[in-house]
Amino acid sequence: MNKQEKVQFVIDTLNDIFPEVPIPLDHKDPYTLLIAVLLSAQSTDKKVNQITPILFNTADNPYQMVKLSIEEIRAIIKPVGLSPMKSKGIYGLSQILIDKYNGEVPADFDALESLPAVGHKTASVVMSQAFNIPAFPVDTHIHRLMYRWNLSNGKNVVQTEADAKRLFPRELWNLLHLQIIYYARQYSPARGWDIEKDIITSTIGRKTVLEKYYKSKK
Repeated sequence: MNKQEKVQFVIDTLNDIFPEVPIPLDHKDPYTLLIAVLLSAQSTDKKVNQITPILFNTADNPYQMVKLSIEEIRAIIKPVGLSPMKSKGIYGLSQILIDKYNGEVPADFDALESLPAVGHKTASVVMSQAFNIPAFPVDTHIHRLMYRWNLSNGKNVVQTEADAKRLFPRELWNLLHLQIIYYARQYSPARGWDIEKDIITSTIGRKTVLEKYYKSKK
């Protein structure tokens, strides 16, 4: 298979396995999604989904959030980790949204990335999932699989994102990034990987990755 055929194989296989994919983080609007994505850094979606109902029951918009102190926010979100940084970020970005954007989350990459504790990946998730604007957020799962599939060199997430955007049609980005995440978790995890269940990697995988896997199983 040439590279374009491999890309099409990935698209077709993912569409067969995951024709529909729910957004993993529970939310009701762009603001609650932004907060949930911010909280998910170095945490799990499951843990975030346990904490956000408690937080959003107290404050589910910027105006309510800034009525809490940073310490009160931190006490609620502590179980997801990195709570000192995340609580400051949540309070700070909520105040900026009130001051600059009438309490609304802007549908703009630069504006989002200028907010406290909001990096490129978080902005990409919000643009993609809240506003349906094409983006390709790269997390550890996508970074791992793009390397395993020999579609990116694995140097860094910036390169992986550039390769994904170059190889996959723009109109598929929003669906594809979620499909790859679900596929990675279920069929191609970092640990406990069984390549027999991983149809994509076993079919188009990077030669050195396949060799290393089979060698480790001997």
